[in-house]
Amino acid sequence: MNMLYSLPLLIGVAEGGGASGGAASMAPTMITFGLVFAIFYFLIIRPQSKRQKKTQDMLKSLKKGDRVQTIGGIRGTIFSMKEETVVLKVDDHCKIQFARSAVAQVLDKSNESSSNEVALNEK
Repeated sequence: MNMLYSLPLLIGVAEGGGASGGAASMAPTMITFGLVFAIFYFLIIRPQSKRQKKTQDMLKSLKKGDRVQTIGGIRGTIFSMKEETVVLKVDDHCKIQFARSAVAQVLDKSNESSSNEVALNEK
């Protein structure tokens, strides 16, 4: 019988109804939730939004003649473009139409900049 009287003390309820310390115990919980949100923001949300912005900028800067690779791994040269689609010239007689969002990366940007640097250094 003595054990039943001490049960509220074992589960952390203060004597006198358990209402005392309610606001004080809420502060560490809120701080913990805030820290967890901050960690999620800086480790997951922010890098993903940066990646998304970089991809959108790359898709907007596409132009005719760029060598690109699609998300399926097909490489080709942009033959023509519309608002939402891109036609890639894969071979001499093969042209394939893709959604603009299917372009994963532009392949020749780094080669163009390095060849421009070489040309500038030769002058």
